[in-house]
Amino acid sequence: MATRVDMTLEWHLRAVSEECADAEVREALDAVFAHMHSGRSTKRRGGKELIRLLTEARSQAARAEEWEVVRQVHDAVAYAEGRILRHDFEERYRLFQDGARNDINRDFLGRTMWAAHHWMVSTGREYLKAHPEATAEDVLEHFRAEGEDARFLEAPADRPGRYVIPRGRAETALWLERILRDGRIDIEDPAEAARTIVTSPEALALLAADEQGHLVLQATELRRRAAGLEELRQVIEDREAHERELQRVLEGQHWIFGGQYVGEAAQRRLVPGDEVDIPLIRGDGALHVVELKRAMGLKGPLVRRHRNAWVPAASVHEAVGQAVNYLVGLDEHRTRIRDELGIETRRASALVLIGHPAVQPEVPEEELNEALRTFNAHLSRVEVLTYKELLDNARRSLAGPDDRRRA
Repeated sequence: MATRVDMTLEWHLRAVSEECADAEVREALDAVFAHMHSGRSTKRRGGKELIRLLTEARSQAARAEEWEVVRQVHDAVAYAEGRILRHDFEERYRLFQDGARNDINRDFLGRTMWAAHHWMVSTGREYLKAHPEATAEDVLEHFRAEGEDARFLEAPADRPGRYVIPRGRAETALWLERILRDGRIDIEDPAEAARTIVTSPEALALLAADEQGHLVLQATELRRRAAGLEELRQVIEDREAHERELQRVLEGQHWIFGGQYVGEAAQRRLVPGDEVDIPLIRGDGALHVVELKRAMGLKGPLVRRHRNAWVPAASVHEAVGQAVNYLVGLDEHRTRIRDELGIETRRASALVLIGHPAVQPEVPEEELNEALRTFNAHLSRVEVLTYKELLDNARRSLAGPDDRRRA
């Protein structure tokens, strides 16, 4: 959030400066004023430097034991950071009108309440006229629905000065929100996305053309996932890409790992000293740890020749050992993790993503994959996969039944 700096803040701080007794506190506040007016224009300067100077002034007042100044500068910091509204701030300190209550704010609030009650009476009479058998509970429910729809107030271009509350718009938004949330579609804010859709005539027209609206949502999500896969492919094939770049393109894309995962855990540091790369949550609530190693940039081979067969090389064994250590730590701290974070780690498992068949072009891809599958068959809680196989699996999940049959 941008730092707020205006006349209200400056007047408040100058009043504080006049009241404080300690010279060093006044000097600290003078530094605040100097920063405010240090720009080339007449506009006051804010930013992180303003917050830093205000915090320093507050600390200086605390050292001088001027506790009233501490409180007022503390409120100034909260106002600058947007945590106190301007009307509340001005009313609290009576910065204007010589300390009298703000009659303008009082009258505005009074008129607003009068208009709201007048509208409620008028709307209630209309509803009772149309529904003479309605109970008090029916009337209250009617007002509740009207209030929800009021969030989508419209101003028709052909009716200047008039406003319309579209009936049922809130219910449509709630329906869309539940589809976005329950359908496990990766949207950061389903409620905001739903509001955006229902306030767009074009989006509503598309939804109206489909009986359930699912086709529109599915098409949008498929496009998003396809774009995510293309970005992942580019990073995978970049020989200079490190684990951090791979983690960036995989975060928030839990669908790539399969339909058994419902999301990612917000907390990555579950055990002291360990931080997992991607913590996935399975449908049964258990944790699944994804350990990322380099893809095309892997140093060393994925497999080596042992007698007449290919077996995993040292890089694979080392990565598996690291994943096993994570699982041991999760087992040891299972009770604390469950109680504090609500994550079940007793049945936790791990996936190691490492390398790409192109790292060893002399080894046929099918033989390399088969060597890793054989290795996985002897592991109980850890699976090893190349990035290419992960990418291929995700692409197949996006393809329709016809596409998969043709493939």
